[in-house]
Amino acid sequence: MTRADRQPWRLGPRGERWFDVGLTVFLLLPVFPYLFFVDVVEGLLMLVQIVPLFWRRRHPLPVFTAVALGCAAQAVLTDTPLWSQFAFPVATYSVARYAGARWALAALGTGVVGAAIAAVDWLRGFGTNMTTPENVTAYFITIALLVVVAWTLGTLGRTRQAYVDALVERGQRLEREAAQQAALAAIEERHRIAREMHDVVAHGLTTIVVQADGARAAAAHDPSVTGPALGTIAATGREAIAELRRMLGILRAEGAPTTPQPRLTDLADLVAEAQAAGTSVNAQLPGAATPVSDGVALTAYRIVQEALSNVRKHAGPGAAATVVVGTERGTLEIVVTDDGRGAAAHDDGRGLGLTGMRERVAAHDGTLTAGPAPDGGFAVCARIPL
Repeated sequence: MTRADRQPWRLGPRGERWFDVGLTVFLLLPVFPYLFFVDVVEGLLMLVQIVPLFWRRRHPLPVFTAVALGCAAQAVLTDTPLWSQFAFPVATYSVARYAGARWALAALGTGVVGAAIAAVDWLRGFGTNMTTPENVTAYFITIALLVVVAWTLGTLGRTRQAYVDALVERGQRLEREAAQQAALAAIEERHRIAREMHDVVAHGLTTIVVQADGARAAAAHDPSVTGPALGTIAATGREAIAELRRMLGILRAEGAPTTPQPRLTDLADLVAEAQAAGTSVNAQLPGAATPVSDGVALTAYRIVQEALSNVRKHAGPGAAATVVVGTERGTLEIVVTDDGRGAAAHDDGRGLGLTGMRERVAAHDGTLTAGPAPDGGFAVCARIPL
């Protein structure tokens, strides 16, 4: 473990309590012999100044007040320095460490004033000739220095703790934000998978249902037409199963073998499949050299796939579709129209196709319009920046 990895040693709550008990007991050790064998008044003064230190962390202001009042009483009752004077720097440190900055400054000012009073009072106890300016200054600086050092250490401790608390709060906030981002990413991924599943299943099942209905209707007059229809059903089913396996493979394990995502060149197969299913489709498609990203190509493929599925489901028998895909001025434009029922087409309101198309286009900062065409039929127009 390197020096940078080692955490600073700190007392826990139990260790802090035992430290305060040990410190107070240590300061009290000389008090009881002094109380019983030297001077009762001075012994009681020392008890008043030292005993409150038991609660210095939880109640720093009351403890400092009690210690300061004990020191003020000492200046009135005796002119002798006492062992308990060390309690005042400890109380000052406690206020600076565990109370606010304003209370810390008030404690510092009280300590400086008390140092001046103590310097004069103690020197007077040694004789009136000892209270010279030089002696008073030396005593004052020594006593005040103890108070200033205690205040400085307490202030540094409070500042460091505030910095650590800020880091902890920032770390917790970043952790919460990361969890929220992960949740949002999971929701977005579920939406993406739902769009993919809808496009694959809806397109495949629509083709299968249309072919099955057509084959059943034609079988009574010409049984030979059922063969090509069943072939289209089988091919569509296999393609849908392959795409579902690809998506499930992505979900099951990272790095699972997958087939390539559909690209613009696969639009021709999509149109051919629709034509084989009995839909008249006139297509103008881009060439293989059209520079389009994989995401935009997949979006274009799914839009055309969903639009052709809607033609088969809603446009009515005999409807013809037109598919135009091209690039112009840095934009990929996809237009799919039909001459079917248009506004009269039945819609159960439960489909997610148009919603999925809008979400796909919005993910690439594009626009999509879909609705009945002015001249009849239905039109889907998408524009995606390249």
